[in-house]
Amino acid sequence: MSFPISNQDGYIFLGIIGSVLFIIAMILLVIGMKKYQFRTIIVVVIVYGLLPNLLIMIYQETLASGIAAISYDGNGKCKFESVNKDLLNGECNLVLHNRSNKAVSFELEFIDSFFMEDEVRMESLMNLAGPKSITIEANRKKSIHLKELLELSDVPKHIEEGTSENIHFKLIDGETTRTL
Repeated sequence: MSFPISNQDGYIFLGIIGSVLFIIAMILLVIGMKKYQFRTIIVVVIVYGLLPNLLIMIYQETLASGIAAISYDGNGKCKFESVNKDLLNGECNLVLHNRSNKAVSFELEFIDSFFMEDEVRMESLMNLAGPKSITIEANRKKSIHLKELLELSDVPKHIEEGTSENIHFKLIDGETTRTL
């Protein structure tokens, strides 16, 4: 429900506190209500589930600028095929939407899923070909298709072949970064 408790770097202290406070608030709401307890709890849970996404979209379309105005639907995919022992064909597809009224330029850096076993590199192999500079025009969606031949002779613990969905990446604009 919008409280990330952990990510690739470990546990998120504020996410844990937010989750605990939400549970305490729901308990106090039930205790404090004499009438319509069940209906109120259902309405609060539904509003709480939908409101953050709506507020994020409103913020991105009105106040956000730069990489904060970029949205990602989470449907990105990467596919890797072995050419030989030290060469790998990597291909990634994703769609980004610039919701601001100005063009946005940034660099794209892929991040490995933190559910990978034994810290085997997969999506981050696409970074071997160098940073991907991307510009998205104002109020436009851009389908990004990256295809690279990757040299893996210096890379320990990498995949041989595979497909990954729901990829994660960083948007970098100077000193500002945003993980999607």
